[in-house]
Amino acid sequence: MKSKENLVKIDSLLFLLIALTLIFSLSVMKIHANQTDEAYLISVKGTIDLGLSSYIERALKEAETNDAKIVVFEIDTLGGRVDAALQIRDRIIGLNIPSIAYIKNRAWSAGALISLSTEYLIMDKSASIGAAEPRPAEEKIISALRTEFASTASSRGRSEMIASAMVDKDIEIENVVEKDKILTLDANKAVELNFIDGIAGNVKKALNILNYENIEIKYIYPNWAENVSRFVTNPVVSPLLLSIGFLGLVIEFWTLGWGIAGTIGIVSLSLFFGGHVLVGLAGWETIILFLVGIFLLLAEIFIIPGFGLAGISGIVAMVASIFLALGNIIQATYSILIALSISILGFFLLLKYLPSTRTWKKFILSTQQKKELGYTVGTKDLKRLMSKEGITTTPLRPSGIAEVNNIKINVITRGEYIESNIKIKIISIEGNKIVVEAIDTSGT
Repeated sequence: MKSKENLVKIDSLLFLLIALTLIFSLSVMKIHANQTDEAYLISVKGTIDLGLSSYIERALKEAETNDAKIVVFEIDTLGGRVDAALQIRDRIIGLNIPSIAYIKNRAWSAGALISLSTEYLIMDKSASIGAAEPRPAEEKIISALRTEFASTASSRGRSEMIASAMVDKDIEIENVVEKDKILTLDANKAVELNFIDGIAGNVKKALNILNYENIEIKYIYPNWAENVSRFVTNPVVSPLLLSIGFLGLVIEFWTLGWGIAGTIGIVSLSLFFGGHVLVGLAGWETIILFLVGIFLLLAEIFIIPGFGLAGISGIVAMVASIFLALGNIIQATYSILIALSISILGFFLLLKYLPSTRTWKKFILSTQQKKELGYTVGTKDLKRLMSKEGITTTPLRPSGIAEVNNIKINVITRGEYIESNIKIKIISIEGNKIVVEAIDTSGT
């Protein structure tokens, strides 16, 4: 009996061992099946902005999901936003896949920081890297960025001093860079200083240097949303969109009703905020604040006469939402100042040239108030109209035209809005300024 029991135990152990071996083999096969012999190529071109950061984040997630062999960053940029570059740098440093920066032409400023964050760094023979002095060149900003460059270079086994000299002109390196000069290296000098891993004429040759021969290169292109967000978050385009938005709303306040200018303004501001939502910088609270501002402005135009608390509150809400959307108080201040400057300049140009155009004549009443048409401006004749009653011929916002004793005159209220065809009474006359109020006819 015992021998049979022992045999059963031995058979069970063998079965368990075979099962475990089979499971292990299948797991290994699955891992190898998921791995790809692909190099994921990510393009870092043009201005570095928050839209680029969003695109790189998506591309890296895709590379990690598909277990790519290596990620290649093809770099050609003059720089851009430091906050966007820091986001990209942190993401690359934490990547669990080998990474390489291939500098096709230039990796200046923020582009240099991204390049230094990769494990391998290879340059085209005509490429350059460096020129990373921040603007404005304040000591606090220089110190912070110098530390980022130094720590990033150190984490990849590169010279901290050389990286720091790309940011701080006070750093002097014998036979490399003089004091009061910002360091920029060409490919040959970078190889000589052992700062990069080699020189190659294209991405394929760069991969060959690192023994990634015969590997398939998979290009990860930005999608339409990332392209739009990159465009509208561009440091040049953002203030321009704000300028068009502000100018459109100013023109709309200047004219009655709602027209093309206001629509263009709203579309421009919507693109500005929509782009920042796509890159994840603006949230719902920013959009809600922006919409509240728009609602208050529309209420000021259509519902509340004049320009008062609602209009001012709307402007304050919109400005606050801009600060939230940009996420950087310095960047927001610059953008708003640029936008206001362009808006004011555009407004004065419109004042000078627009009145002579056919389009403008459609918005502005060009009828002259001639005496033969029933109008009068004589102050002596006006005095006798004191306390007289009449009827409005146009809305008073708060000024407009009323007819008193069969005479059409310009009148103004004390701030309230009065519609046309409403009975009014003259309560004050000061020179040509005629103040009226509506007559309550509800009890008649």
